[in-house]
Amino acid sequence: MRLLTAAEQRELDRLAAAEAELPTRVLMESAGAAVARAVAEHSPRKVVVFCGPGNNGGDGSVAARLLRDAVPEVYAWYTRPPEQLKDDAALAAKAWRAAGGQEAKRTLRGGPGVVLIDAVFGSGLSRPPDGAEAEAIRALNAARERGALLVAVDVPSGVDSDTGHVYPVHIARADVTVTLHAPKRGLYLHPGADCAGRIAVAPIGIPRALEEKLAGPACELIDEDWALAQFPRRQRNAHKNDFGHVLVVAGSAGKSGAAALVCEAALRAGAGLVTLAARPEIAPALHGVPEAMFVPLPGSGPLSLADLPPLREALKGKTALAVGPGIPRGPETGPLIAELVSAAEVTVLDADALNALAEHRDRIAEWFRRAPTRPLLTPHPGEFSRLTGEESERVLSDRVESTVRAAQRFGACVALKGAHTVIADPEGSSAICAAGNPGMATAGSGDVLTGIAGAVLARRGGMGGTAERARLAVFLHATAGDLAASEMGETPLVASDIARTGLPRLFRRWGR
Repeated sequence: MRLLTAAEQRELDRLAAAEAELPTRVLMESAGAAVARAVAEHSPRKVVVFCGPGNNGGDGSVAARLLRDAVPEVYAWYTRPPEQLKDDAALAAKAWRAAGGQEAKRTLRGGPGVVLIDAVFGSGLSRPPDGAEAEAIRALNAARERGALLVAVDVPSGVDSDTGHVYPVHIARADVTVTLHAPKRGLYLHPGADCAGRIAVAPIGIPRALEEKLAGPACELIDEDWALAQFPRRQRNAHKNDFGHVLVVAGSAGKSGAAALVCEAALRAGAGLVTLAARPEIAPALHGVPEAMFVPLPGSGPLSLADLPPLREALKGKTALAVGPGIPRGPETGPLIAELVSAAEVTVLDADALNALAEHRDRIAEWFRRAPTRPLLTPHPGEFSRLTGEESERVLSDRVESTVRAAQRFGACVALKGAHTVIADPEGSSAICAAGNPGMATAGSGDVLTGIAGAVLARRGGMGGTAERARLAVFLHATAGDLAASEMGETPLVASDIARTGLPRLFRRWGR
């Protein structure tokens, strides 16, 4: 499902009027009806609709008018006098008054059975709320704290619909957001995602085909139906080589657990074979993962170009390379990784592999051009900043655009980890994964993602290129984390639970 920016939604509205004979007033009626249906599901005894000065307020006026037939008490709270409204918002307010609608008193109380509709601002907000609109937002938050249910129209007021940024005055949390036609990016990007509550997508009559006329690459929401379709059932006569062989380069003194986590996650995610290449002292880490094989790298200390010959030999017959978690890093580690990326069928790079590359950031794109298949990078925000040289504040201010920018700069697929991971490819397409939970903010969780990505990249045939496989790996990791947390709880969750508990539960649910 495509996630829209405010500009894309405006263009769709224009196309709907120009090419589908659906003017804004018609769309407003459909939007208000969708909101009214969502509110009626809660069987309220009283509804108060907060209407701002724009078309979002017009949607609220329509919802108020339609709810009068189903709810004993319905009131509208206008932030501007209705006679000062313009265009379709003015017509909707006029229709509300003509139907006998009454305006709410400013002394609003919440409580059970009361539903509030936030129609103050929509997806086009580009300034901090102030004046009467800020007063309305504060009244909404106060009434919700007293027990009222809050339903937001399209985007909770005070949330930037493109970035998820929240203004100082904003809806603290909606219980439900009825987003119109298609979800907006900011509903899935934090901190805005914390304000959205349950997200309900409401069609309002705009033909989906019009989305194909939008300029620029799409940002998609990764959902389970899509992910399941990418993961076919195993054939009854399947062979382990059908599911690929992952070479893992991970682990060092004091960080041997990282190697074990990557290997086990790759196996749990369906890799046919997994081999770990590391210094000899890391071998005992695999005692708990007897299915993985081991290739010792002679010598000691940081990985360097001296390790290239044994690693080239280890790469023979491998369908994917996963490198980075816990590796010993030195001045030659970056150039070594460049050589490995050029020799491997496909590579996922994480942790200290990314930190090693960051020391040569001006050469990364050049190195990656030698790769037979574009690699996948899986940085957390700190690693991302070191890779790109961008300040963390700039990265986090617009995670989608930051990730797209890095993917295009390096010629790689990039998964910027965090609450609702963002994935992008060099063509500018992007995706957001809405799965995942705070329990996954624990040591080794990223190592598990590296293993899962290695397994998905290693599979032979099907499932598209690196971009599609990256999206699938991120979804598997996040959803397995949710399933593990549902059994273990978030606080006691450890990374190995994602691989040992979450992945089996997910594949069992899928019949895979």
